[in-house]
Amino acid sequence: MITLQKWKQLSRLQRSLLLFLLALLLIFGLLSYPSLRQQWRGLSDSEDWLDLKDLPPGVNPVLGPAAAVKAPAPVVGPHLGPAQGPEVPEPRGPNIAVMAKPPFKKKTFLNMRGPPGLQRDANASDTVADGRKELKDGGDGGEDKDKDKDKKIVSWRGAVIEADQVTEAPPSAVQKDAAAPPAATVLVEVSPGRVDRVEAVRDAFRHAWKGYKEFAWGHDELKPISKSFGEWFGLGLTLIDSLDTMWILGLKEEFDEAKSWVDKELSFNRNVDVNLFETTIRVLGGLLSTYHLTGEQLFLDKAKDLGSRLMPAFKTPSKIPFSDVNIGKGTAHPPRWTSDSTLAEVTSIQLEFRELSRLTQEPQYQEVVNEVMRLVHKLPGKHDGLVPMFINTNSGQFSHKGVFTLGARADSYYEYLLKQWIQGGKTEDDLLEDYIQAVEGVKKHLVRQTGPSKLTFVGELSHNRFNPKMDHLVCFLPGTLALGAHNGLPVDHMDLAVQLMETCHQMYVQMETGLSPEIAHFNLQASDSRDVFVKCLSFSLQTDTTC
Repeated sequence: MITLQKWKQLSRLQRSLLLFLLALLLIFGLLSYPSLRQQWRGLSDSEDWLDLKDLPPGVNPVLGPAAAVKAPAPVVGPHLGPAQGPEVPEPRGPNIAVMAKPPFKKKTFLNMRGPPGLQRDANASDTVADGRKELKDGGDGGEDKDKDKDKKIVSWRGAVIEADQVTEAPPSAVQKDAAAPPAATVLVEVSPGRVDRVEAVRDAFRHAWKGYKEFAWGHDELKPISKSFGEWFGLGLTLIDSLDTMWILGLKEEFDEAKSWVDKELSFNRNVDVNLFETTIRVLGGLLSTYHLTGEQLFLDKAKDLGSRLMPAFKTPSKIPFSDVNIGKGTAHPPRWTSDSTLAEVTSIQLEFRELSRLTQEPQYQEVVNEVMRLVHKLPGKHDGLVPMFINTNSGQFSHKGVFTLGARADSYYEYLLKQWIQGGKTEDDLLEDYIQAVEGVKKHLVRQTGPSKLTFVGELSHNRFNPKMDHLVCFLPGTLALGAHNGLPVDHMDLAVQLMETCHQMYVQMETGLSPEIAHFNLQASDSRDVFVKCLSFSLQTDTTC
């Protein structure tokens, strides 16, 4: 401590510096106090973004325990169909018994990341054994006092929805720049009978379509930040890929505008290299599905024109197609850096080519893609049905053997096995055999559970070494397994589907932003920490570090 006598002995400059430092510390403390308070207080104290006066129609604010009041039973939405043309039949779900959700222990995640405006108490996304998410109050730990048998789910944005509506996004709240914290936890109860979910989906599409139409019309993709466009191949990918969506949503005006562009502007007589896989699933598939929905010959004619221009890709020594084809010149080639093709790409074009043959009664499209599947079926190098990620277009053999994943470069191979078998009337035994064997290989070699909460996930295998890493792309697998179970395959496929779907859900709710990472890493250690975490590349050290 500086006594008064010592203080007087200091020079004027020294005293001024000390006073200046004390003033800085005082100012810094005052400025930092609100942000610290914001992190310490619970989620209920940070709900100042809710403006009860501006809630959307059909959303009723409920304070505290009143949120447990049973909401009205869900009301089936209106029949969907276009204003003119053939009616779209109302979709029906399969008669599959709903299985119990896998157990999930309640967790507390202490770290908070992201911009201050997006930071939230991770306890807000805690999940309990009955599948509900709790909105916790920071003061008392947020113990759930709702014992109502009609359970509700609280999303990470604070909306309460009925348990059978968890796949539907809750209405967003209006954010306020500055407001006093509410006196009580505010829950937003959705009244299904009053919220027009169909129109909400239409509005979301119209919003995106408006930007595309204004800044990227006829181009492959919109760049929303720069309000410009980007090109993959210059074929109007977004427009063609959206045709069937507009028809299903009954957006006749938007559909007719896009149809006019296809009729008058879309030409495949262009000197441009396109990727066989991307063009097939987006353009050929988009045209075929729109033909099925509308019955208009224009779309089938365009699909046939494109399909014939993609055929040179299959003129290889092995009959495994090249990855790139020039649809104007009729030439094809592998990527410039390798003679390999990605296995997922060469085995995920079959549905579209086979359907083109069925519609045109011209067998050449089906023949070339069926030959690919026959070759892959007989190839050595598989591991209990699991396949490597690359295949050589010259030799027709797998390359980079020993690495097995259900993520990028291999994912849709497994998906298309099942769907081709169904498409062909369940008569092609090789496809079914490969699919069943692959699922068993996945369960044997790639399926693991996390240590903290026993979440089931699908990892990767590299030369017999397991890596607890799963691409977000692998979240196709629950739907594929469920589709197989619905078509008579073993019931334990459905059990695995339910468990994996819960993991995919947790990949979202265990992130502070509510968004899943592209690549998730899983914790195999038994602990009280989180199950899912993200690794970031440290450019200074060139190593992976936990974010």
